[in-house]
Amino acid sequence: MTTQAELIAAVAKDAGVSQADAGRVLEAIVKNIHSSLTAGGDVRISNLGVFDTAARAAREGRNPATGATIKIAASKAVRFRVSKPLKDAVNK
Repeated sequence: MTTQAELIAAVAKDAGVSQADAGRVLEAIVKNIHSSLTAGGDVRISNLGVFDTAARAAREGRNPATGATIKIAASKAVRFRVSKPLKDAVNK
């Protein structure tokens, strides 16, 4: 697993910028992904994939501890669909 700090260090090295600059860029990217998804849009990043949202309908579920029926409210879920180049690279 790669941590955020390790990712920032790697980006800084590859891009030839300071870690502080790389950290600010990563924060800006994450902020803009949040904003786009919150507004109902999607984010497409070539060679990585697509972030989007999917609606989940309200449904009934069961409390595993008691077996009682509970109502689960409708919600939105964030999805990520991997791009073909990344999928192919991982499956080599």
